[in-house]
Amino acid sequence: MTHLDLLVPPPEVEYHFEAAEQARDYVAAFARAGIAARPRPWPEAGDAPALALLAWGYHLRAAEWDALLGGWRADIPLFNPPALMRWNTRKIYLAELEAAGVPVVPTWYGDADGASVVAAFDRFATDTLVVKPQVSAGSHRTHRLRRGEPVPEQRDAMVQPFLPAIGQEGECSLFYVGGALTHGVRKQPAGGDFRIQPQFGGTNSRWTPDDEARAVAAATLAAVPGDPVYARVDLVRRADGRLALIEFEAIEPDLYVEHGEGVLDTLAAAVKARL
Repeated sequence: MTHLDLLVPPPEVEYHFEAAEQARDYVAAFARAGIAARPRPWPEAGDAPALALLAWGYHLRAAEWDALLGGWRADIPLFNPPALMRWNTRKIYLAELEAAGVPVVPTWYGDADGASVVAAFDRFATDTLVVKPQVSAGSHRTHRLRRGEPVPEQRDAMVQPFLPAIGQEGECSLFYVGGALTHGVRKQPAGGDFRIQPQFGGTNSRWTPDDEARAVAAATLAAVPGDPVYARVDLVRRADGRLALIEFEAIEPDLYVEHGEGVLDTLAAAVKARL
């Protein structure tokens, strides 16, 4: 039987998902495909084929994560490929995708301080911004900032205009496994919040992607530097009315498998085909 490490957070990293509970579903799906998957803390990986889908908390130990990917042996499969995940770790990849013609949420990159944030309010012609780290996950250290409020200073930050569509239409996600669209999900924040994750009260529901969403997702996948076995494309509607990429997730995206049909079995088959 083929063996696979299912990368999970190290025990000392507190996270808002129960890795062991989710890992059981993955282990069962891979067993049905003839693959023996075992949970393994991601800092201990590197000597066996591995799947990074539950490697939560990598952003809290970013240097260690970068070293793991940078030193990964070429003869050992990692899903997704280490070069793609390394590129995906720092969200300046949005600038590269925009240069390739993908519509993205307007973003400024740099050290966030009083002067740069005041300039961003004017640059984006808005009274509300979102400030977050370039390496982050799960809305970690993500702030909504109104003009005149104290600035949460951050090195290596990204600053975006707050988009009211988040609280109305929500954030819409398309999921791809083995290169094929498997399902779509709409994620909406709790009233008064802007973060769509469940730990902040956000809710999610099944959503059928329309032609515009599929086109943006297709352009994104065509422009990324690699061939992901799994990926999530997160879209939000800009002030100009167009759907735009807010994040491309190829590391440890929640797949919201409850809103798809046989997603984990499809994933196991896609991984098996590439092992």
